Amino acid sequence: MDPVSLILSALIAGATKAAGGVAQDAYDGLKALIKRKFESQNKSDSSTLLDKYEQKPEKTKPLLEDELVEAGVDKDDEIIKLAQKLMEQLNPQEAAEGKFNIQISGGTVQGLVQQNSGTVNQNFS
Repeated sequence: MDPVSLILSALIAGATKAAGGVAQDAYDGLKALIKRKFESQNKSDSSTLLDKYEQKPEKTKPLLEDELVEAGVDKDDEIIKLAQKLMEQLNPQEAAEGKFNIQISGGTVQGLVQQNSGTVNQNFS
């Protein structure tokens, strides 16, 4: 799973499953980190888009994907780790299978794709 897909999946899963549960703190923290990243780059419209994504994911997903990449959210280690943590809390079986494994090292994103034992490497330099 690539970082943007992981983050988007975590946002939707968190919005629908985390309410009041154990994962609520991770979900709230993930949203706050992403909003902070947007605000640091004067992307206040992106924060609004983030809120709308939870209500209408099918309509806002392409726009939010672009905003996440432009803001570098897909390369932010802290955001990715929190998205992984949230998905692990909400989907422990899939986490045990390695579905949410993503590592960032020197601007290179490495992710394991579902149950494939291969590694996907993409350089964003």
